[in-house]
Amino acid sequence: MASVRFTDVQARPTEFLDLTSLTLEEFQQLVPPFEAAFQAHMAAWRLDGKPRTARQFIVYKNCPLPTPEDRLLFILTYLKTYTLQVVQGRLFGMRQSKANQWIHVLLPALLAALRTLGAAPARSLTALAQRLGVSEADAAPVVTPLEEESALGGAAPAAAAASPLLPMTGRNGVSSAPKTLLNRPRVIAARKKTIP
Repeated sequence: MASVRFTDVQARPTEFLDLTSLTLEEFQQLVPPFEAAFQAHMAAWRLDGKPRTARQFIVYKNCPLPTPEDRLLFILTYLKTYTLQVVQGRLFGMRQSKANQWIHVLLPALLAALRTLGAAPARSLTALAQRLGVSEADAAPVVTPLEEESALGGAAPAAAAASPLLPMTGRNGVSSAPKTLLNRPRVIAARKKTIP
């Protein structure tokens, strides 16, 4: 199965920018902290998410993402295009289940690398204002332009300042829907007679 590799795309800067939103120079600056974060993660965890107990992580001959550049290209392409995992796996020469595993391993590594570089996404208006070196009032138009705010009915500025920049939802609780217990001997899941 053919797949996208860093060595194939690095010679085409426009295509590389389209896939990752980074120039080749920006990408090369991100590779060392990303690989360090990836190796630190893999020292404690296996690819399937279980704790590592015996062997250390090594790159096998048939690994779908053998180099640090390929791993970073994989996760940046996923974040830029946000494709289905089936498509992402097909693009990089693996099944959907492996693409899912790699995504769940590489996303925390990318976030850790961005934090070490001081480029992690800001999660509040206060953090964004500190990063930009401006007041919160000056940073507010960056988050929500004033024209959009007035068109939406004039949201309260105090509520907008306390809320995160990206909408986040909590985990769902236990479902209150009744459960059909199919392993009991006397469960009737459908009618036995049809209604004329």
